[in-house]
Amino acid sequence: MKIFTCGACQTPVFFSNLNCTCGAPLFYDPDKDVMLNRAQPCQNRQPISCNWKAESDTGFCRSCQMTETIPDTFHGDNVALWRVSEQSKRWVLSNLMRWGWFTAKDNGPWPTFKMLAEQTSRGETPVTMGHANGLITINVTEGDPVVREFRRDELDERLRTMTAHFRHEIAHFLFLRLQPQQGFSESFRALFGDESADYGAALDRHYQNGAPADFQSRFVTRYASSHPHEDWAETCAHVMHLTDIVDSASAAELRHNRRPRSGYDAYNETKSEKLLDQAFKFGTGLNHIVRSMGMQDIYPFVISPKVKEKLIFAHRHLATGAR
Repeated sequence: MKIFTCGACQTPVFFSNLNCTCGAPLFYDPDKDVMLNRAQPCQNRQPISCNWKAESDTGFCRSCQMTETIPDTFHGDNVALWRVSEQSKRWVLSNLMRWGWFTAKDNGPWPTFKMLAEQTSRGETPVTMGHANGLITINVTEGDPVVREFRRDELDERLRTMTAHFRHEIAHFLFLRLQPQQGFSESFRALFGDESADYGAALDRHYQNGAPADFQSRFVTRYASSHPHEDWAETCAHVMHLTDIVDSASAAELRHNRRPRSGYDAYNETKSEKLLDQAFKFGTGLNHIVRSMGMQDIYPFVISPKVKEKLIFAHRHLATGAR
């Protein structure tokens, strides 16, 4: 993610800022990828701090238009959880727009979102995150860091964030966009396996038996080993993580052996291996830094040659953008 500039005073401002320190209002324009000081605000600016500009007769921004169901806002902390979840969604969508996905020029189908809470005014309701035919369901309850950390520990996951959830589920949707491309399915199956294998049975086996003992040699996470579709989604999510690490490091003027160069745009990088190698080095360095504060590693993964091959494949297709 880049660091933006306030047009009124030229002060650096950040992606989620509603106002500059000079007092000027800020509105994000997703197609120009800039912060404006004057624009029609999204209808959700006040309730969930959406700082994107409105761009339709409905008065909602592009990101909020994609949400077809919102959580029960009449119960407890659901508005705050919705706010956190939508903020992560906007971040991920903005990243993908840098590659051409979901921009005004993207004429392909776009995903829609159901943002649901477990606690409602009618009682507790189970929510399963997932993707089905372009509809992505997100459990906003995990916007609560205590709940999310409990589940991360319960499921023995090394990384569990709202941003990661959105990247994973949108990756499932992008598979549908990429699958019709000539040669994609054949190349995919050579690396990830047969995606037509029984999904339900595969997940049952995974939850019963766990990941293979050697999963790290072939898969980026334990869950990726459950089915080719999940391997793709986890791999794509990591491509998004790693690209954004490098892009954010460049914006903050962080360097590792004089890389990335000043003004480097990670989303414009066509050499997948070059991008990933930079990201791995930053991940290792940032892990060392956060340990000084007693915090969890930012990128707690070891990448095998086989996983790197999958990451390169996913990056090449994601970075090509919408066609």
